Amino acid sequence: MTQLINEKDLNFLLYNVFAAEELTQLERYGEHDKGTFDAILNTAKGIATDYFAPHNTKADQHEPTFDGKKVTTITEVKTAWQQFANSGLLCATHDYDVGGMQLPTLVNMAANAYFMSANPSSIAYSFLTAAAANLIQTFGSEQQKQTFLPPMFDGRFSGTMAMTEPNVGSSLGDLTTKAIPQDNGSYLIKGQKMYISGGDQDITENIIHLVLARIQDAPQGVKGISLFIVPKIMIHADGSLAEANDVQLAGLLHKMGYRGTTSTVLSFGENDKCLGYLIGEAGHGLKYMFKMMNEARVGVGLGAAMIGYRGYLASLDYAKNRPQGRLATEKNSNTNTPVNIIQHSDVKRMLLAQKSYVEGSLALCLFAARLIDEHQAAGHQDSEILLDLITPVVKSFPSAYGPKANDLAIQVLGGAGYTRDYPVEQYYRDNRLNPIHEGTYGIQSLDLLGRKLWQHNGKGLTLLLQRMQKTLAEVQDASIQALADIFKSHLHTVQLTTQKLGQAIMQGQVNEALANSALYLDMMGKTIIAWLWLDMANKAQLTFASSEHEQDQHFLAGKLQAARYFIRWELPEIEHLAKLLTNFDDSCLSMQAEWF
Repeated sequence: MTQLINEKDLNFLLYNVFAAEELTQLERYGEHDKGTFDAILNTAKGIATDYFAPHNTKADQHEPTFDGKKVTTITEVKTAWQQFANSGLLCATHDYDVGGMQLPTLVNMAANAYFMSANPSSIAYSFLTAAAANLIQTFGSEQQKQTFLPPMFDGRFSGTMAMTEPNVGSSLGDLTTKAIPQDNGSYLIKGQKMYISGGDQDITENIIHLVLARIQDAPQGVKGISLFIVPKIMIHADGSLAEANDVQLAGLLHKMGYRGTTSTVLSFGENDKCLGYLIGEAGHGLKYMFKMMNEARVGVGLGAAMIGYRGYLASLDYAKNRPQGRLATEKNSNTNTPVNIIQHSDVKRMLLAQKSYVEGSLALCLFAARLIDEHQAAGHQDSEILLDLITPVVKSFPSAYGPKANDLAIQVLGGAGYTRDYPVEQYYRDNRLNPIHEGTYGIQSLDLLGRKLWQHNGKGLTLLLQRMQKTLAEVQDASIQALADIFKSHLHTVQLTTQKLGQAIMQGQVNEALANSALYLDMMGKTIIAWLWLDMANKAQLTFASSEHEQDQHFLAGKLQAARYFIRWELPEIEHLAKLLTNFDDSCLSMQAEWF
């Protein structure tokens, strides 16, 4: 099964749900039209299909090696990297005058979906590089941009984000990597970083690390953190490579999934010769890095959605072609041939759940991309506020439910599912990393309930509710109205729960209110996905109801049924979550370490 994505679904999301063509009315995207968008998508599909998908299994089975001096990756990864770089997709969203395409983030993310489906570990090098370049473009000096961006855009240099340390993890305020000022304006970098994806490889000429460090004598905590550009190899004024920059690979980590991407432990300045260059102002490093982190969080959400999507397509194909068993009404097994397992109701349940999770997750990621365009190209500040609110959900819902979809895909295949002879077991292993990548579920939930909800006097939630009310007002079909009524009932529960938790936080019951924050994140995720399914069902009805094409009718029926499933089966689970949250259940909070 080689299909990477249901193209009808992707086109429906782009052009019917998120109105990609309307973006061409903005000055920044004025030279584009549907034709250019489709051309980009076809290019992405072709490269992903021809150069990334074929070695997905091989990269998993032959992970990078380190002989103490050099990292070696399979040659297919280098070929795929070069094809991606040659296409211009590394800088697709950047200005024309720096070699970019000024492509809307919405369309770029749709193109990226092909690569995430095809081979998430090989494309990770490209996406990390693009994110690092975006950060330098936004916060770097003119000299830094001129030095580092051209070779990153053309694929000669790659990029990383180097935050985590062996004894620090997600508590970035406690990091110990030092930056010692030098007379020439550079800084001597000393410290160790861990779990750095793409931290070393043999794919590019050079690697540009973005390193969080504390300048000598800077205060402890997050306010003392600065951000530095630290190249693996120094660069002459003419752009040619100079001497190595004392960035040592201490070793490779061996992951259960994403095996084609190196995961590294890096030592900076073991020989006191590692130089870094300050980005922006001292003490603002974490603020700058959050641009890359938030971009990466949306990217992790997309990756989780698409790995889940690929598993769904594989299990769907298997279910349609695997004969086994008979329907309950066909009792005489001697005269009746077995049916394909897609005829069994429980298999339909598992496929419907997968469909609702992965297509809903893809819609969520594209919605976030649409908000980025509304803010960056149209100057809508409200879109930025709303994006900031939902980013924890964009990262976390696909990361939680994408692996659940992959788990169901294995179950659909039965005994074949957990063998390496079929791809779904790899998809599960790849996707299991995403709940941890770029902040765990618990960290994202604390960010949402402890901070994001209350910023701008709660305006983000108000904006989200306004969009939901707009969708509700657009519903005309009676069957969709029945789903809308269910949604409204549960939305009321979410509003009451949020209000009660907010009051508790204001009254000083912070620990009690935040103790079950993961439940609130799940509640918000299910609510937003249910809203998106309601919107998709409504727009599918408006788009395809009058069509005489059989494929259109099947597509419409599938969207309606998936919306029914999610709103009837998944959304009501928030009522139980709400009870636990509003009762401030202390089963977890009051548990003592000695009781385990």
